[in-house]
Amino acid sequence: MSIQGTANEVPFTLLPPGSGDGPAPVVVAWHLMDAPCTDAAFAAALPLADVDAWRLYLGMPWSGARAFPEGYELSRRDPMMGYADPVVRQATEEFPAAWAELAARFPFADGPVGIVGGSLGGAVALAVAASGTVPVAAVAVVNAAIRATSVVSLVESMTGEPYRWDDASRAAAARLDFVARAAELPAATLVVSGEEDYPSFRADAADLAAALPDGRLVTVPGLAHPLAERPGDQPAPQSPVAKVVDAAMIDWFATHLPRD
Repeated sequence: MSIQGTANEVPFTLLPPGSGDGPAPVVVAWHLMDAPCTDAAFAAALPLADVDAWRLYLGMPWSGARAFPEGYELSRRDPMMGYADPVVRQATEEFPAAWAELAARFPFADGPVGIVGGSLGGAVALAVAASGTVPVAAVAVVNAAIRATSVVSLVESMTGEPYRWDDASRAAAARLDFVARAAELPAATLVVSGEEDYPSFRADAADLAAALPDGRLVTVPGLAHPLAERPGDQPAPQSPVAKVVDAAMIDWFATHLPRD
């Protein structure tokens, strides 16, 4: 039975471990901005049911209950400083207080956690893992925004307008280049890439897995960028390709998430 609410004004969906509602490790997840685009919808798409852990899905800024109409236009007009940078920065900065509140409310076991993210939520997952806010045992991302420059290039291809880089946007892009920052990430990082995802995202996925000493790349046939049917704001039955992603992540955390 899922638990839903807010912590530090961040929406969350929490799934208890299969062994009961007692102390257990935690896997923290951030959803896509594409489908599934809310915490509850992401929990339905990737429930990680066979991971004996609390599974905590946090709502991304600019989505779900915190969506706002200007967000779409900002993402097209300034995909770096008006979208990727502020969304990832806000999600990363609001995590410690949300985590502290939830850890006080629920019997999360002490020890390293697992981290999951999809698309721009993948960038948040990698940023949190690199931040040292919580000890991280292992990371798993799917179709992640590993390099913000690839997000910008994607928007350029959609709008036909070249992006005007400046010093501030270049610095932000450097902060959101997790191939360049691979040394700051946990060695045990699973990178799941859809065979039909955007070509630049697939290339970045391969580069990140290769840059990590215990990185692993899994390519999923038939998987495009979303993990659910659009709009993806409500929980829906798990799609066949999401089941493949789910199984890969379950295997990863079975090996890399410690359990006393």
